Amino acid sequence: MDELPEKDRKGRMDYTLLLIVLGLVFIGLVILYSTSAYNGEVKFHDAFYYLKKQVFATILGLAVMFLTANVDYHFWQKFAVAGYLAALALSVAVLLFGDEYNGSRRWLSFGPFSFQPSEFSKVALILFLAWLVSRNVEKIGQMRTLCKIMFWILPVVALVGTSNLSTAIIILGIGVVLIFVASPKYGQFLAMGAAGVAFLGVFLAMESYRLERLAIWRNPEQYEKGYQTLQGLYAIGSGGLFGRGLGNSVQKLGFVPEAQNDMIFSIICEELGLVGASFIVLLFLLLIWRFFLAATRCRDLFGALLASGAMAHIMIQVILNIAVVTNTIPNTGITLPFVSYGGTSVVFLLAEMGLVLSVSNC
Repeated sequence: MDELPEKDRKGRMDYTLLLIVLGLVFIGLVILYSTSAYNGEVKFHDAFYYLKKQVFATILGLAVMFLTANVDYHFWQKFAVAGYLAALALSVAVLLFGDEYNGSRRWLSFGPFSFQPSEFSKVALILFLAWLVSRNVEKIGQMRTLCKIMFWILPVVALVGTSNLSTAIIILGIGVVLIFVASPKYGQFLAMGAAGVAFLGVFLAMESYRLERLAIWRNPEQYEKGYQTLQGLYAIGSGGLFGRGLGNSVQKLGFVPEAQNDMIFSIICEELGLVGASFIVLLFLLLIWRFFLAATRCRDLFGALLASGAMAHIMIQVILNIAVVTNTIPNTGITLPFVSYGGTSVVFLLAEMGLVLSVSNC
């Protein structure tokens, strides 16, 4: 399929990409049930509690994905600015009216439903930046233009970062990747990188709990808040090469808090071992590769940037999640795409996959 001439590829959806996405979704549901059954039984007297909610969100997300995949991606350009403004408004609404869970204010509630606006912000920023960069491509090599584009990113980064530092890092990373794709000039990015490090240092110093995370990262055994990290590392170490077997984790039985969320990769390692965890990482690598192919084959910059934005999103989020679980970086509370529990996350992830499938169809 990869060797077909361009005229034969035109109009053909990337079914390899579609199969990888569906495979990750199915594997994610199986792993989620295995990981969450104990917590669901203890908290809600229903072992299927988390799975049922995730299945509902997944069905909704798949419907959105197939709908988006069959709409010309150029159609969404007209909503780029509106999506950006909506992301700003929702980020402000979270600060003013958001619900707080486990010490983080990240959700808005609408009756029985809760919604995490930061997940919408990722997709909205990919669409907006793809539109903005493609409109300024002739002047993208100028530092002034880069600063102007970054100026539009920073308000969302600042608002989201107030309560969700990990998502702010992902959004900033997506912006940097999209600008680099349009104009890969290393000198400019070294300067921007230095400014980013300086900004991050100031941002960390503004709140004491952020500096505390650095101390916990260095010596988790000395802090009560390092308990989750240590238990996650125990789970990884006890899995060995082939794991204890699906459903046989010990650490998910209350030892790793909220195992179905940020720390789900540690349970994967415990139940499926290094082999199973490597297989899931391989699926993500294949997904990123298909994004790369969609971007390089696209006939216009806007579509290439959409695929590149999705590639940057998945790549950064997977790397950060695994790095946190293995204590390679400080704990930032970030989920594993398609696998961790989260209805808002899976809906907007699948919508994003629909955009890339539409790009592959060009």
